[in-house]
Amino acid sequence: QVQLVESGGGLVQPGGSLRLSCATSGFTFSRYAMSWYRQAPGKERELVATIGSLTGSTTYADAVKGRFTISRDNGKNTVYLQMNSLKPEDTAVYYCNGRRSGVLATTSWGQGTQVTVSS
Repeated sequence: QVQLVESGGGLVQPGGSLRLSCATSGFTFSRYAMSWYRQAPGKERELVATIGSLTGSTTYADAVKGRFTISRDNGKNTVYLQMNSLKPEDTAVYYCNGRRSGVLATTSWGQGTQVTVSS
């Protein structure tokens, strides 16, 4: 059974930083591209960042490029999202998931972790 457990969210002032973690189990982590998504109130879930399975290549949504960094530790089956220079518009629940050959690791998303950027 695939499990995704996100953590590390919280309340932070604009300009601050947070590091999110997503611990996974139940699938071969190293073979999956891993992504972070976010969903703000009243909005659809959106893709934030992706890291490849083999080369570790990364891609980012334009809104976070240059501020967020995704990384992974295949030995710990964990993916991270370092978020710097946070803005109020980054406020959302953040989720992770894997994808391989176009198929999500699971359609049962984790509980997510709340990030609130406010003064």
